[in-house]
Amino acid sequence: MSVTWSYWLVLSLGIPQLGINLVSVICNCLVIVTIVFARHQHKPIFILFGSLALSDLLSSASSFWIALLFIWKPDNTIYGSEDLLRAYAILAISTLSTVYNLMGIGVERYLAVSDCLSPRCRVSHCQTWLVAGTSWALAGLFGGLPLMGWNCLDKEEASSALYRPLCIDYLVFVTIPNCVITFVCLLFTYVAIIVILKRQECIIAAHGHVSHSYRVAEAHVARTSVVIWIMSVVSYAPFFSGVLWDALDHSPLRDLHIHIYVFRNLTAIMITLNSLVNPIVYTHKLKGLGNPICSFKCPLSNKIHVQTIRNA
Repeated sequence: MSVTWSYWLVLSLGIPQLGINLVSVICNCLVIVTIVFARHQHKPIFILFGSLALSDLLSSASSFWIALLFIWKPDNTIYGSEDLLRAYAILAISTLSTVYNLMGIGVERYLAVSDCLSPRCRVSHCQTWLVAGTSWALAGLFGGLPLMGWNCLDKEEASSALYRPLCIDYLVFVTIPNCVITFVCLLFTYVAIIVILKRQECIIAAHGHVSHSYRVAEAHVARTSVVIWIMSVVSYAPFFSGVLWDALDHSPLRDLHIHIYVFRNLTAIMITLNSLVNPIVYTHKLKGLGNPICSFKCPLSNKIHVQTIRNA
C-alpha cells in the first residue's frame, strides 16, 4: 500500500472542508428562515429556492460528517466503512436533490417568462410543491440505492477506488445521466428565455414602441446563466472526471498513490463551494428576473400589451 497519511496533510485537507461546510450550513439556514418567515416571498419560485437551500444544507451537513470521518480515521476513506456508506448515501441524496431543484428552477423561470405570452403556462403553488416533492422522491430513490444493497462493502473487485464502499457501476449510473440531463435542461431553458425576450422586443419595436425592459431582462438572464454554467462546471467537473477515471482505470488498490485521494478531497470541497454559492446566485440574481417580468405585464399602454400578446 503506497498511501500514508501524515498528520499535517489530513488537517490541511480536513479543516478547510469543515470550515466551508459550516459556513454553507449557516448561509442555507438563513435562506430557509428568510423564505419561511417573509410572506412577500411565498411565491412558487421561492418554494423551489427553499427546496434548493434545503438540499444544499443537507449536502453541507453530510460533507461535514464525511470530513469528520476523514480526520478521525483517514484510512477508512480508502478501505470503506458502514459509517462512510451512510454518509455517502445522504450526500448522494442531497446532491441529486440539488441537481433536480436546479432543473426545476430553470423550467419555472422559463414558464414565468412564457406566462407573458400564454396565461396557461402560469405555475401554481400546488404544481411547485409537486415538483419539489418529486425532486426529493427521485433523489431519495436513486441516492438511497447503496443503503438498499447496491454497495461494495464485501465486493472489493467492483468497488470504487475513490469512493469506497460505493460500487463504480452505481457511480456511473447516477453521475453520467444526471449530469447530461441537467446541463441540457439548463441550456435549453435559459436560451429559450433569451429567445422569448428577444422575440417580444422585436414585436414591440415593430409597433413603433421602444422598450428597454426586454433588453435589460435579456442581459440579466444571459449574465445569470453564464454564472450558473461556470459555477456548475467548476464545481462538478472535477467529481465527474474523477468518476470517469475511476471507471476506466482498473489499477489495484495497492498501486494507487496518495495524490489520487488528495484530488478526491478537493472535489468534495468544490461541491461544497457550490452549495455555498447557490443561495447567493439563486436568491439574489434570479429573483431579479421577476421585476422585468412584472414590467412586461404592466406596460404603459395596456392596448399595446394586449395586441402584442395576441400577435405573438
